[in-house]
Amino acid sequence: QVQLVESGGGLVQAGGSLRLSCAASGRTFSMYAMGWFRQAPGKEREFVTGISWSGSTYSVDSVKGRFTISRDNAKNTVYLQMNSLKPEDTAVYYCAAGASGRVPTTLGEYHYWGQGTQVTVSS
Repeated sequence: QVQLVESGGGLVQAGGSLRLSCAASGRTFSMYAMGWFRQAPGKEREFVTGISWSGSTYSVDSVKGRFTISRDNAKNTVYLQMNSLKPEDTAVYYCAAGASGRVPTTLGEYHYWGQGTQVTVSS
């Protein structure tokens, strides 16, 4: 069982930066692939970026070069550094944990979810 708690969301102007954190419980955190998803009002939850247990990463094209995912297994924490934020990045951001050797990109591949943190980017 893994419990995930996100933090770091907030209101930021376009072009600004935020860093989200996701703290995980459990001694097997390092064995999980971790992902960040987001859900904007009226839209489906979508994959943003993920990191495998070994540190491989994958991001969708819309955030490449702006968002960076990283993990600190000693702290049981995964981070999402978001730079050059745009109004279209506004959403609730969720972290998730999946038991996979690669970077899962679909909702069904993730078994544990956080409660989400709101990110609002003003124009």
